[in-house]
Amino acid sequence: MNILKGKITAVKTNGNLSLVEIDVDNISFKTIVVETPDTASYLTKGNIVKVIFKETEVIIGKGVEHAVSMQNKIVGKILTIENGELLSKLTIDIGVGNIVSIITTNAVQELRLQVDEKITAMIKTNEIMLSE
Repeated sequence: MNILKGKITAVKTNGNLSLVEIDVDNISFKTIVVETPDTASYLTKGNIVKVIFKETEVIIGKGVEHAVSMQNKIVGKILTIENGELLSKLTIDIGVGNIVSIITTNAVQELRLQVDEKITAMIKTNEIMLSE
């Protein structure tokens, strides 16, 4: 699991859903949670929360920027690549710490990913969890 600590900067609510924006040392993350400030008291602007997401939910982008609907795009540098038969593990320095991405080894080869290469890590808003 990738776990980062940040501060809630905004909460927009509609029905029982909230779009929460979190600042992690000047990197913005957004997530959709099935909670509201009325049902989860930690969903308050200024509160410190953990931003949690699985390694398998980190998508890697490289090269010319393409328009994509993902809200969470973080530029980083590949520190390590551990290639397995089917899956590969990438450790990425995002400036405020490291995150891990697990993608197919075919994708690593097709993108010609290399250590020290600059990439964009992307996570869908519905794949990020929050914790106090």
